[in-house]
Amino acid sequence: MKDLHKVIKTIRLSEKATLLGEKNNEYVFSVDVDATKIDIKQAIEKLFGKKVTGVRTANYDGKARRERRADYGRTNHWKKAIVRLKDGEKFDLA
Repeated sequence: MKDLHKVIKTIRLSEKATLLGEKNNEYVFSVDVDATKIDIKQAIEKLFGKKVTGVRTANYDGKARRERRADYGRTNHWKKAIVRLKDGEKFDLA
């Protein structure tokens, strides 16, 4: 199993993520690109002490960036995880 602190990077707070939290008891995290759904579930349950009922993931490619020259660069690739908690449990984000 991977280091739990390297699997979960940050929680992503956006308008859509807030609506998911209010309506479906789902929270959005930025996770390690190599993390599996099982790794994410175990990390949330052990780090935060919450019961996870489901995990959905999405991979995002980094965007191409260009400065004033002809050479191109890229932002980093990243992975998003949407974690559904058991009814009655929630994260206190305040």
